[in-house]
Amino acid sequence: MVVRLAPVLAAAADGEKTFTDNISRHGARIFSKRAWQPGDVVRVTPLNTGPSWGRVVYCQKLSDDRFSVGVKFPDRPVPWPTLQKYGDLLG
Repeated sequence: MVVRLAPVLAAAADGEKTFTDNISRHGARIFSKRAWQPGDVVRVTPLNTGPSWGRVVYCQKLSDDRFSVGVKFPDRPVPWPTLQKYGDLLG
């Protein structure tokens, strides 16, 4: 899923356009061009939906100069459009 990843205090259009590798209602693994620190508060905005705020749990350097960033959404579940569509199929 394509998302925009930004520091929580950045302007709405700031941040990098990237994608997720794994999502759930309470967290996501997101690829990034930059290193994030555990505890950083980030804004994750999927295309065509509103933003969610989360906390970086881990940041792992990958072999291609990117980072895999684990983000946890502790305050409320994230209504990912993809999960909603999948849930609709399950009925």
